[in-house]
Amino acid sequence: MSLPSIDVDLPRPATPAETALTRRVDLTTLRLFVAVCDEQNLTRAAQREGIAASAVSKRMNDFELAFGVTLFKRLAKGMALTPAGEALLHHARVTLLNVEKIAVELSEYSQGVRGHVRMLANLSAIVQYLPEDLSAFFAAHELLRVDLQEGPSGQVVRGIEEGAAEIGICSAEADSRALESFHYRYDNLVVVMRQDHPLAGREKLRFIETLDFDQIGLHTASSIYLRSQYAATQAGKTMRLRINVPGFDAVCRMVQANMGLGLIPDRAYQVVGAGVGLRAIPLRDDWGRRELKIVVRDAAHLSGTSRLMLDYLRAAEARNAPCVEHRVGRA
Repeated sequence: MSLPSIDVDLPRPATPAETALTRRVDLTTLRLFVAVCDEQNLTRAAQREGIAASAVSKRMNDFELAFGVTLFKRLAKGMALTPAGEALLHHARVTLLNVEKIAVELSEYSQGVRGHVRMLANLSAIVQYLPEDLSAFFAAHELLRVDLQEGPSGQVVRGIEEGAAEIGICSAEADSRALESFHYRYDNLVVVMRQDHPLAGREKLRFIETLDFDQIGLHTASSIYLRSQYAATQAGKTMRLRINVPGFDAVCRMVQANMGLGLIPDRAYQVVGAGVGLRAIPLRDDWGRRELKIVVRDAAHLSGTSRLMLDYLRAAEARNAPCVEHRVGRA
């Protein structure tokens, strides 16, 4: 008796043309492509990579011929990406980053390290919570290593999407799109000012009450700066912004120098500003209490080490719950 036939969908073998194309996508060409994109100029890209400009030009031309697309618009003063070039740039960065991860992690295993986690976090998380959380994590897992980089919340989300890191911490107000998100911590914003400021005698403040005074803003991509700008617009007023600075310590130093008022998280003030003789007044607005969240691409597919870190951070608030939160008042 003959057996019934069974249809099985097998992977289609690559054609000779596809195999030849794959072999043309080498790491050197990808690195040169990224350099040209970054520099927007062949000569500068060649100088950066230590190769002749003519060799870079030939590689890019051959690359375009291999794919059958135009990757660059040749302009009088440089080069700009086409839509195809933008798509390739994303994949090129991810590919080069993954190759770098392979080299770093294999090197660490040879040195006794037994796991590596890459993290992106906003300034609020790094200043207020991560030092203690990571210190406790390392105490329990001595052979693990964490690579932590700081960035505004929007950049954290993009970095996780693009595979630049496995775990990110950002403002809950940031659009995490298709990423998985988990609660991390809360913080509360305070208005920092000199002891002799007209508002220094208040116990709490609404943000609108600060808008008649000069302001010191964080960098324009920070979630605190963006939220305060939105609040001012909603109130029909404009912030009297004197200067933008990169961090909470710089805000406090500018306040100390009588440049204006600053808006920073309460725990950050305790870390970087409490010793410089300033006044920190809690913000009464609902948006003054902020949530920080953890974002990952897919928790189920994290490496064992990254999953260990994710579980540890998700439980961090509960572990610290018995601690009595400090009160922010007169310095």
